[in-house]
Amino acid sequence: MSKKSEVDDAGSTGGSSSGSLYDQDRVILERLGYKQSLDRSLSAFSNFGVTFSCCSIMAGLTPLYGDALQSGGPMTVIWVAIASTDLAMAQFLASMVSMSTSYSPNTYVIFAIYVCILLLHGVVNSMTVRLNGLFNNMSVWWHVFGTATIVIVVLVMTPQRQSAEFVFTTWVNNTGWSSNFYVFMLGLLQSQYTLSGYDSAAHMAEETQNASTGGPMGIIMAILTASVVGWVFLLGMTFSIMNFDTQIVSPAVGVALSQIFLDSCGLRVAIFLILIILGAQFFCGSALTLASSRMVYAFARDGALPMSQRLHKLNKEKSPVAAVWFNIAFCFVLGLPYIWSETAYSAIVSVNTIASSISYLIPILCRIILARETFTPGPFNLGRFSTIVGMISSGWIVVTSALFLCPTESPVTASNMNYALVPFVLVVGVCVVYYAIWGRHWFKPGGGVGAAAVAAGVAESKMDAAGGHLESSSEETDEEDGERRHELKHVYSHTPPMTPQIGSSSSGEGSEMEEEQEVGFPEEKHTSRGAF
Repeated sequence: MSKKSEVDDAGSTGGSSSGSLYDQDRVILERLGYKQSLDRSLSAFSNFGVTFSCCSIMAGLTPLYGDALQSGGPMTVIWVAIASTDLAMAQFLASMVSMSTSYSPNTYVIFAIYVCILLLHGVVNSMTVRLNGLFNNMSVWWHVFGTATIVIVVLVMTPQRQSAEFVFTTWVNNTGWSSNFYVFMLGLLQSQYTLSGYDSAAHMAEETQNASTGGPMGIIMAILTASVVGWVFLLGMTFSIMNFDTQIVSPAVGVALSQIFLDSCGLRVAIFLILIILGAQFFCGSALTLASSRMVYAFARDGALPMSQRLHKLNKEKSPVAAVWFNIAFCFVLGLPYIWSETAYSAIVSVNTIASSISYLIPILCRIILARETFTPGPFNLGRFSTIVGMISSGWIVVTSALFLCPTESPVTASNMNYALVPFVLVVGVCVVYYAIWGRHWFKPGGGVGAAAVAAGVAESKMDAAGGHLESSSEETDEEDGERRHELKHVYSHTPPMTPQIGSSSSGEGSEMEEEQEVGFPEEKHTSRGAF
C-alpha cells in the first residue's frame, strides 16, 4: 500500500474530507519526528488572518510615518511599509491624550500603558486556538474596513489636498546625509518592519488544517493584501498633508499621523480614527504574541531553551499557555530600556528585524545550496523558480540587514547612533556560549518518529474513527508515547511500512516513491521547527 493510499484510508474512516486532511497533516508531522499535540483547528483563512495581523499595515505605518517621510520624502514612503509593537501602540495612545489635554505623558506612563497592553495580550492568547482564530479573522476585516474608513474620511475632510506631483515626485532629505542613494536605501528599511511578521503562517502550521498548502498561501495572501491595503493607506494620508513642517517635521502632538487627523478632521473625528488604529495595533500585538509563543513551544519541545520541560507543557485545551506568558515576561524585560533611552528601544527594534530576517536567510541558503539536488518538494513549491527566488530573497536580506546596522542621521552623535550591533552581537554571543558549554552535549538531531510510528499513527486514526478514542494526553512523556506507539505497532502489524526501499529495482517500490513525491512527503529528518 502506498503512502498516499494510507493517508486516504486514514481519512476515509472518518467519513469527511476534513478528517482526511487532518490525518494527512498528522502523518507528515510524525515523519518530521513529532506527534500531533496542539489543537489543529485553524482554517486556512485563520492562518492568513494571523499572518496579515502580524504584518498589520495600520500598526506598522502609523508610528514612524513622519520619520520615513524625512528619509526620502513622499516619493520613498509610497513604496515602503513599517511594522510596530505594543510600545508603539502606547506611544500612539499617548499622542491621543495630548490632543485633547495639555497633559504630556512621560516615559514612565507610556511604559505603564505598554505593560497593560502586554497583560491583555497574555490573557487573549491564553484562550483556545479556535477562539484566537476567530479573533484574527475579525482582525482582517478590522484592517480592511478600518483602512477604508480612515482614507475616505480624511480625504473628504481635508480642506486642501496635495497634488499628485507632490505625492509621487517630491524628495525630502532631513537626515543630514549628503548621499541621496544612501537616504533612499534608509527609506527602504521601513518595509522590513512589516515583512518581519509574514513567517507567522509557518509557526501556526501545526495548528492549521491542510497546512502543507494553507501555510504557504497564508504567507502569499498576507503579503499581497498588506501591499495593496497599505499602499492605499499611504496614498490617502500623503495626499492629505497640508503643511509638511508642522505636521511631519515637528507635529505638536508628537505623532505625524495624529497631527494630520487633528488638522484635517477636528478633535472628535481624530480621536475616532486613532481608536481604529489602536484596535489594529492591538490585533497586531496579539497575533505576534500568538506566533512567538508557538516558536517558544517548538524550541522548548526540542529542549533548546532553559526550562524547556515547563515551557512546552500544554493545558487541557492543547494550548501552550506557559510559552505565552514566557513571551509576555520577556517582552516586559525588553521594554525596560525605553524608560531611560528611546535610542535603546530603537536598537532593540532593529535587532528584532535583523534577527528575524537572518532566521529566514538560513533555511533559504540551506535549500538553494546544500539541498539543491536532494530537497523533496511538498504540495506547494516554486518549481524551477525556487533557486532564483531564493537567490533574490537572500540578497535582499543581506543588504537590508547590513543597512539596519548603519546610522540614520548625520552628524552621528551618542544620542542618534545606531546601537543595533551591540544587542545583536550580545544575543548571538550568549547563544553561542550557551550551546558550546551546555547545548552541544544534549541537543542533537534525531532520526524522527520513523515509518513504524507513522503506520501506527494511521492505525490509531482508524481506531479513533471506529470509536476506540485512543488519544494521547498533552502531558504524555516521550517514553509513554514510545510505549504507546510500540503497542499500536503490534496490534496493527498488518499495516505495511511506509518507507520505500530507495534504489530497489522493484517497479512497485518505484511507483510508491513517485506517489510519495506526489503528496509531498519530506525526507525522514528531524527538525527544530515547530511548523512544517
